[in-house]
Amino acid sequence: MTSTLRLDDLLEPDSTLRQVGDGATWSEGPCWVPDAGVVRWSDIPGDRILQYDPGTGETTVHRDGVEFTNGRTLRPDGAVVQCSHGLRRVEVEVAGEEGAVVTPVVERWAEGRFNSPNDVVVASDGAVWFTDPPYGIVNPEEGHPGEMEYGGCHVFRVDPDTGEAEPMITDMGDPNGLAFSPDESVLYVSDTLAARKPGEGNPHHVRAYPVIRDGGAARTGRAVRCGQGRTLFEIADGVPDGIRVDEAGRIWSSAGDGVHLYSPDGEHLGHLPVPEVVANLCFGGPDGMDLYIAATSGLYHQRVRVRDAAWRG
Repeated sequence: MTSTLRLDDLLEPDSTLRQVGDGATWSEGPCWVPDAGVVRWSDIPGDRILQYDPGTGETTVHRDGVEFTNGRTLRPDGAVVQCSHGLRRVEVEVAGEEGAVVTPVVERWAEGRFNSPNDVVVASDGAVWFTDPPYGIVNPEEGHPGEMEYGGCHVFRVDPDTGEAEPMITDMGDPNGLAFSPDESVLYVSDTLAARKPGEGNPHHVRAYPVIRDGGAARTGRAVRCGQGRTLFEIADGVPDGIRVDEAGRIWSSAGDGVHLYSPDGEHLGHLPVPEVVANLCFGGPDGMDLYIAATSGLYHQRVRVRDAAWRG
């Protein structure tokens, strides 16, 4: 597959968009969990984690009273790494004999707490990258009122050896969704400042940042910083929240009117309408070709012909 393919070329012809889960207040952070064979996602204002089992067609509550979790992803060992608005941290969840065991990955930087970690990815070297806008401390329904203790909204990298967080991107308004290019040489980050501060001049865009490593080529050496970013594309309807990158490098972005597809050069390749405002999306299923879309109150499914760039099935 190449980036010349349009969105319609990547949808399975015999599949149509359908709602498979509902009952949430604001759906976020979907992640396919292979060990359980479910899609797990957040109902942030409901302070609970939901999960959909495609085998049974049932949606159940995985856990509640979860301190307003948001985005999540998988570590290579299958553990779920997720963001907690309420505890202002990134944490990891594993299955224990008596239920889920949740422990922190990182909680502080520069003698202060994070704002409210929002979305997270794990690089091939095990480093955890996450965005840190202020939604959990400025929206009472998404966390606990609080102050921005380090004075900004950054994108951080947690070193897998030291466990320390360092800011990689510091020039965004409200960094939100993030995803790597297939070779991890570029980090794409969405900016949702417009959702918090409506008005002219606020960004509705996704930016692309080169990843600078001490070992030179992509995927080798430790990432030491991100270079100068550039605006790759803008979303006209709503804001781009969660994003994913497929194995050919195309960017799948959430929006107010559904899911939009872009080439690595920022060319618009198509639009998949969704009847609710889309917050985030993920690829999953046994073969990685099920697209799950977290949209306001529901979870939607569309069968596709492509996998996530980071698919480890």
